[in-house]
Amino acid sequence: MAMNLPLEDVRRAVTYHPTIWGDYFLAYTSDVTCEQEISEAEKQELEKQKKMVTNLLAQTPDDSFHKLDLIDAIQRLGVAYHFENEIDTFLQNIHNTFVKYDDAKADTNDLRVVALRFRLLRQNGYNIPCDVLFNKFLDKEGNFKESLKDDINGMLSLYEAAHFGVRGEEILDKALEFSSSRLTESLLPRVNEALKNPIRKSVIRLAAKKFISMYQDDDSHDETLLNFAKLDFNIVQKIHQKELSELSRWYKALDFTNKLPFARDRFVECYLWIVAVYFEPQLNVSRKILTKVIYVTSMIDDIYDVYGKLDELQLFTEFIQRWDEDDDLEQLNPYMRICYKALLDVYSEMEKETGKTGTSWSVQYAKEDMKKLVRAYMEEAKWFYSKHTPTMEEYMKVAVPSGAYMMLSTTSLVGMGGLVTKRDFDWVSGEPLIVRASAIICRLMNDLVGYEFESKLSAIHCYMKENGGSKMDAFAELEEQIKNAWKDINRECLCPTKVPMRVLMNVVNLARLIHLLYKEEDGYNNPITEAKDCVKLVLIEPVKM
Repeated sequence: MAMNLPLEDVRRAVTYHPTIWGDYFLAYTSDVTCEQEISEAEKQELEKQKKMVTNLLAQTPDDSFHKLDLIDAIQRLGVAYHFENEIDTFLQNIHNTFVKYDDAKADTNDLRVVALRFRLLRQNGYNIPCDVLFNKFLDKEGNFKESLKDDINGMLSLYEAAHFGVRGEEILDKALEFSSSRLTESLLPRVNEALKNPIRKSVIRLAAKKFISMYQDDDSHDETLLNFAKLDFNIVQKIHQKELSELSRWYKALDFTNKLPFARDRFVECYLWIVAVYFEPQLNVSRKILTKVIYVTSMIDDIYDVYGKLDELQLFTEFIQRWDEDDDLEQLNPYMRICYKALLDVYSEMEKETGKTGTSWSVQYAKEDMKKLVRAYMEEAKWFYSKHTPTMEEYMKVAVPSGAYMMLSTTSLVGMGGLVTKRDFDWVSGEPLIVRASAIICRLMNDLVGYEFESKLSAIHCYMKENGGSKMDAFAELEEQIKNAWKDINRECLCPTKVPMRVLMNVVNLARLIHLLYKEEDGYNNPITEAKDCVKLVLIEPVKM
């Protein structure tokens, strides 16, 4: 029967894997507070060990290569947020003297050290040239010397450094190609992990959990730093568990699982997503806000993508554009009414929460970006119902915003209180290059893994129709665009920056998450793949002390 109906009157049928977590995290609910769950002994021990690591940093000379390794370990162990001033001071000193430092030390022909220093500086926003540092490792033909391939530590360091290149830095393009091809021959677990998840593209919290084990197996590890990182990881994990438990009560009360059965039920994965953006304990308000926003957004996305009829979607879009709590909700289909009410409630709660810090003005920026997102969803729905395949330019103009990363970049700043300003919101909502680059990565990686399995339009379809090329040609083009988007992100993170690094890192961390979820398959639609392991590693399993 449905086959005889006009397309706009047919509901699409998509079956998603049900949630694999159910009420699991409700078990963490307790009458006691998170602070009480973390014992006094743990807190005292953490402070004691933090002082020991601070002393270790102070006692290690800035001109020693060991200090580079120490700073690198602190950052990779996920505890750099405790030592931001110390790290900034050290890197500023290194930046101020790096030319002299390089000339004065004969052993800076050590590829590992040169690449590590370059990466640490670039990673933290210092715009140092690459040619002057890496030319010494080239042969007469301008290629990296083959003799370097036997230096596994040097090659790994070069590989990681090469991911911080910007457009036009050919020597870093060569470095990445050279190191990648040679390292594939290695069977070392740390090399295999780096090839899958280079530091630049790694989710901090997940990478820290994995690096703790690798650091422990390194004979040169510092026992004090290792113990501090383990204890800090477990304490922060308890904080996240408590947050997720509280949020789970909100999630259960919404009951979207039963009320909107056509939609993806990925609440726990949504929280993991936000932990990837910011895990630090002091940003708990932002985490709670953004988790609720992204969960409701996921429902709205599925309304437009798989369930809503065209006339219903047009009305739903109009309601969201008006954003009026006094609107007559009876005009909406019941399933839309439920979702719209939840959307308004989340943003009303957002206004109350930010009102405590005098930053409720920031919520309007978040609302406007949500409206933009919904307009993009509506445009895509029109394409579907009219069977229109746009040009690549038309597609990207709509599909990049519809990936939700522009909205998330703006909304991620809400709840950060005094850490951000109105100027930061003006900047992020203006779709600067780094935000657009992150959104491009989100859209294209999603399209690459979803092309074979999703009925919706993708960049693959548009490219093939417009250029007459093969699927392989389309994949190659989109992968090149993703590479360039990462280079744009790198460039925008180099000083002088238009906004603080903390603001930029929200955007970088969103791009990192996409690399994790979509590098091989759709980790959001299919929760039993890598996403499941990530939830266990980050939110369930503590580090063994």
